[in-house]
Amino acid sequence: MSVLELKSVSKTRGRGAQTVRALDSVSVAVEPGEFVMLEGPSGSGKTTLLAIAAGLLSLDAGDVALAGHSLKSLKAAEQRRCRARHVGFVFQRPNLLSRLSARRNVVLAALLAGATESTAQVRAAELLEALGIAALADRRPAELSAGQEQRVAVARALVHRPSIVLADEPTANLDWAAGRLVAERLKTLAREQRSAVLLATHDTRLEMFADRKLRLEDGRLI
Repeated sequence: MSVLELKSVSKTRGRGAQTVRALDSVSVAVEPGEFVMLEGPSGSGKTTLLAIAAGLLSLDAGDVALAGHSLKSLKAAEQRRCRARHVGFVFQRPNLLSRLSARRNVVLAALLAGATESTAQVRAAELLEALGIAALADRRPAELSAGQEQRVAVARALVHRPSIVLADEPTANLDWAAGRLVAERLKTLAREQRSAVLLATHDTRLEMFADRKLRLEDGRLI
């Protein structure tokens, strides 16, 4: 069974003469353990596709199946539970909670997915270590560089061992060494835990990690 399946998904933005078709009847399936790279120029619909796949954005037509659940058939609260359990999302910006430490930002994500405090602490420590920022665990976001914040955001997305990670330009604020470390960690997650990864990026150097590449242009898969 596919972890994620978009079925003839369409989405428009704007009104009247300003209407833009962000996605035009897009169909794609991502399998367990698969690392898929989504590329395309700015404005091609990559971010929209990821947001719809996670149930963060409504669609105009089609359906999305996440871990076997049709999002269209779920109520809002059920969608949130499904997303918390099955999806790890890495946004273009870290969006960390400013009052919490790096460690607590990661732990909280695990708790929201149903992990115990002790399990969440262990997993958070492992990920912060793997991403090279264990020494910064007690710092708040304002005390971190942009690249360090993004690595915390990646740890937050992985800590509950999701069925799929949806990553929107996760290495945009990182140098190549840090970006490669993030990509390697995502690849390891896919291989060892059979979690899928769908990563949108402009960085062609990340192709080495991809099992498959998709390209969006003007809201259509090429």
